[in-house]
Amino acid sequence: MLSAQTPRSEHRLRVVNSDGAIVKKMVTRGAAVSVAALALTLIPLAGTSYAASCSGAGCDNKGPVATGCDSEGVTTPREIDNNGRVAQLRWSAGCSAAWVRVVQQSSNPIYNATGYIEKYNSSGTLLKSLSVSFPSSGSDWSNMLGGASYYYRVCVSFQGDEYPLKCSSKF
Repeated sequence: MLSAQTPRSEHRLRVVNSDGAIVKKMVTRGAAVSVAALALTLIPLAGTSYAASCSGAGCDNKGPVATGCDSEGVTTPREIDNNGRVAQLRWSAGCSAAWVRVVQQSSNPIYNATGYIEKYNSSGTLLKSLSVSFPSSGSDWSNMLGGASYYYRVCVSFQGDEYPLKCSSKF
């Protein structure tokens, strides 16, 4: 804190006004530093990560985007293509949670398809499953299932008997 007796160092600042005339202004070093510090706090830095709002089983049935888990999510090698409907197993190490991302790659998406993510324990017992319908184009994703000590797989099924159920291996 500066007292009334403490001298402030001052700097001259050249400013050009709208008429093109140079106007000299006095700026205290403290004011210049304060403005610069404020500006830096308002600019997010590249690569800034934000803490996710869930972890492990606490992420069950929560959205990866809403929780921030998608920001570090990666597509695992567990991907299945069933007639142009691709289901990708996505994993967030920071959240210890997985979800299925479905991508419509069929040129004829007339059949209703669904992507699933399944969660298994170490004995191979299915514990939970979540699903998401394939969009007519583009991609979509399911909510998450969490916990690092579980196994996950993704599947694609169709309404009716057009194509058989296809699932990835467990991850």
